[in-house]
Amino acid sequence: MNIYVGNLPLGLTEAELSSAFEAFGPVASATIIKDRFSGESRGFGFVEINDRAKAMAAIEAVNGTEIQGRSLIVNEARPRMEARPANRRGGKRSW
Repeated sequence: MNIYVGNLPLGLTEAELSSAFEAFGPVASATIIKDRFSGESRGFGFVEINDRAKAMAAIEAVNGTEIQGRSLIVNEARPRMEARPANRRGGKRSW
C-alpha cells in the first residue's frame, strides 16, 4: 500500500523517512519528491508498505507526529490523475 507523507522537513533524507515507518513492517520503498530543476525537496513523499494492515497501523500511528519540528500529515495515497484537461479555460480551442 502506498502512503502519502506531507509536511516533511526539507532536509529529511529518504533513509530517515523509511526509518520513521520501519517499526510497523518492512518498508518496500521510501521516496521524497524533489523539484525537477533545483533538486530540493518539495516537502512530501511516499512510503510503500506491502501489508495493508501494517500500512494502516503506520498511518494511524505516524500521522500528526513530529520529525525535526514539523508535524507530519500521513494518509493513504490517492491514485495520480492520468490526464489533465486539454483546455483549462472551459471554452473551445481556437486554432
